[in-house]
Amino acid sequence: MKILILCTGNSCRSQMAEGFLKSFDNKLEVVSAGTEPSGEVHPKAVQVMKELDIDLSLNYPKSLDEFLNKSFEYVITVCGGAKEVCPVFTGQVKHHLHIGFDDPAEVAGTDEFILSEFRRIRDEVKQDFFKFYQEL
Repeated sequence: MKILILCTGNSCRSQMAEGFLKSFDNKLEVVSAGTEPSGEVHPKAVQVMKELDIDLSLNYPKSLDEFLNKSFEYVITVCGGAKEVCPVFTGQVKHHLHIGFDDPAEVAGTDEFILSEFRRIRDEVKQDFFKFYQEL
């Protein structure tokens, strides 16, 4: 089963979702990408995933363009807020899904508050992607 998870920057939500799906079942072929990939996986995303023993430290943001000539059973967008535009995958795909989340990289406030928001969104990603995995 090949799954592509799409976001804008591929630095937080899509990376978390990729990490969780791989942790649920190592037989799944899961990749994530963004329409405008950022320079790195957000350090706080790496930090909060490491708290659950999922290591994103070697991951890096990838461009959607790398995957346009590949086929997938599922392409899942994870953009959340109305101000975001979810990417569209034009390659070969059997099922398009949208599982939206707030963008933790957009959160402002104290370091403690920002970290708490990364954890909240991480936990939402885990819950919603585990539900998706169970329905496979």
